[in-house]
Amino acid sequence: MSAKAIPDKNKAARVEAARTRRAEAKQRRQQLFQAFNAQRKQDKALIPIMVGVILAGAAAAFGIGLIFNWQWMLLPLGVALGVLAAIAILGRRMQSSVYRQADGQPGAAGWALDNMRGPWRVTQGAAGNAHSDAVHRVLGRPGIILVGEGAPHRVRGLLSQEKKRVARLVGKTPIYDIIVGNEKGQVPLRKLQMHLAKLPRNITPKQMDVLEGRLNALNSRAATLPKGPLPPGAKIRGIQRSARRR
Repeated sequence: MSAKAIPDKNKAARVEAARTRRAEAKQRRQQLFQAFNAQRKQDKALIPIMVGVILAGAAAAFGIGLIFNWQWMLLPLGVALGVLAAIAILGRRMQSSVYRQADGQPGAAGWALDNMRGPWRVTQGAAGNAHSDAVHRVLGRPGIILVGEGAPHRVRGLLSQEKKRVARLVGKTPIYDIIVGNEKGQVPLRKLQMHLAKLPRNITPKQMDVLEGRLNALNSRAATLPKGPLPPGAKIRGIQRSARRR
């Protein structure tokens, strides 16, 4: 290969990489606009709140700038920060809307668990029945978390059975059991991820790998259950990532 061909090849690679980045950025903008458009139709307060946040950011920056006579320099920064805050609010309100629509649907807890950030290893439908009651198994730093959803009087039996099965394999590893719902002693769907995140860290990542190998023996018996509801706007994670990148 000639010396001239190498720079040409590198230039083509850079051009292609730039084209890919532009295409991805365009796709993120389209996703964000679609999400905003869908949310504003059902959330009448969204636009006033977002506009108010942007104006507040601009006013705060302008006011601080007046002290040092930099108001016109700081104004664009205030607007940019206001836009970022408005996008964050859009993501939060979309998430709340999605959880309201998903609450009570079969598979809602499994869907919420699958959308958790971090090194959580989720097995949906580890146990279930013909009534669409289900127990999902989560492996994380706290240990084993069994999350039940459905009619409480049936789910308790499923949780008890699954807990006995798991305990035979994991020894002294902590096992938590949770029922998702809005009654006393239950964890609301919208707080499920936060509830798990607050549990103490009892095991190491290496111990998680060992436990995962043991628990794989149970996966072949996992029930065939709904993988979680997808109400309008449910694919929220991509939008939130887009907002964080902007």
